[in-house]
Amino acid sequence: MLSGRDLLGAAQTGTGKTAGFTLPLLQRLATGANASASPARHPVKALILVPTRELAAQVQESVRAYGRHLKVRSTVIFGGVGFNPQAMELRRGVDIVVATPGRLLDHVEQRTIDLRHVEVLVLDEADRMLDMGFIPAIRRILALLPAKRQNLLFSATFPDEIRKLAGSFMRDPATVEVAPRNRPVELISQVAHPVDKDRKRELLAHLVKTGDWHQVLVFTRTKHGANRLAQQLERDGIEADAIHGNKSQPARTRALKRFKDNELQVLVATDIASRGLDIEELPHVVNYDLPHVPEDYVHRIGRTGRAGLSGEAVSLVSGEDRPLLAAIERLINRRIEQRTIAGFEPGSSYHAAAPRHEPQRQQRHERGRQTTGQQHPRKGGNHPQHNRQEHRHESRAPAQGQWSGHSQRPQTQQPAQPRQHSQHGDRQPAVQQAQTQQFPALFGTSRRKAG
Repeated sequence: MLSGRDLLGAAQTGTGKTAGFTLPLLQRLATGANASASPARHPVKALILVPTRELAAQVQESVRAYGRHLKVRSTVIFGGVGFNPQAMELRRGVDIVVATPGRLLDHVEQRTIDLRHVEVLVLDEADRMLDMGFIPAIRRILALLPAKRQNLLFSATFPDEIRKLAGSFMRDPATVEVAPRNRPVELISQVAHPVDKDRKRELLAHLVKTGDWHQVLVFTRTKHGANRLAQQLERDGIEADAIHGNKSQPARTRALKRFKDNELQVLVATDIASRGLDIEELPHVVNYDLPHVPEDYVHRIGRTGRAGLSGEAVSLVSGEDRPLLAAIERLINRRIEQRTIAGFEPGSSYHAAAPRHEPQRQQRHERGRQTTGQQHPRKGGNHPQHNRQEHRHESRAPAQGQWSGHSQRPQTQQPAQPRQHSQHGDRQPAVQQAQTQQFPALFGTSRRKAG
């Protein structure tokens, strides 16, 4: 980075990618930084694009912390909060802007930001950008930047689509891959607790209370489920709150701050929190619902075991979750230890034939190439006046490649699990297909073309 060369950087989540690009960026800008408050003396020199609001706020915190003794000014802009305060901050002049694509294009449209002097572009969590359909917006932003600049792309994984995108605007980039794809951090212990579906909440409360867990990040599959679980835990005497895309930005920020400050015992989240969030010394991550996309499991549990610290990832597995667990085990190439908790032994239905809803990796990959970036016209899309796609969760194409690890036999013997073959959970919804046909221009190109 210090030499000015374009760079592709990939590493496991929690290993310090943010510091990896922020420190050299600050070093480079500090050399010519000027103390003047004039916007003309503080043009935007570095643009850091991230997929979610929470990650934007977190990266900005890192920029401020690392550069607190430097005369380098920075700000963050994202949707869900007031536009005018951001515009005023930009008018005062900043060197570094951390932004989500939607709100950045809002400022471009309103002429409150000037990108003509950008020297360094950073795309952080690029694979998530791809998954959320931001590629058309990113291409619009690229067209506004000077041709002569340094490009830095960082990602937990490097799927082929990301490599194609990088090839369209990067010049002879150096590539640094620290770890194999989809490999959980070694310091994270993983365990699965078999339990009947209707006793998951009871078991979770039991684990939190008996284990004296004080900081637990719990993942659910739906926003409604996150709200309901947080309310039920509150009734059980456990301080809990939920964070997801339907919450207002102030509510999301407030809940996350309370959790980081250890005022909340449990934070229940959807996958909006599975990427990028850095919660210092987070000891426990719980998969209340297993994700339908196996790669999401790796990103979820990567919220613990960060910066060289150990952590524990717990999954509550009902009978219908067994195919999802098998898909996760194939992805990470290891068995996850299964441990039955006394008093919560699953009934006979647990060992019955599980629903055939295991995702097929290749078919989902092909559908993902066709559907990514398709948004409902009322929910945002790629129009600059809409920024709700900052927390949209679209179909994902799995990253390729596996790693070799040591198998573990479960303590609770389970019957052989036949390989399932189904497309449940991976189909493009019929209503989305209809929207795509009705508004082909609005929904843009496919992932294959975008790459």
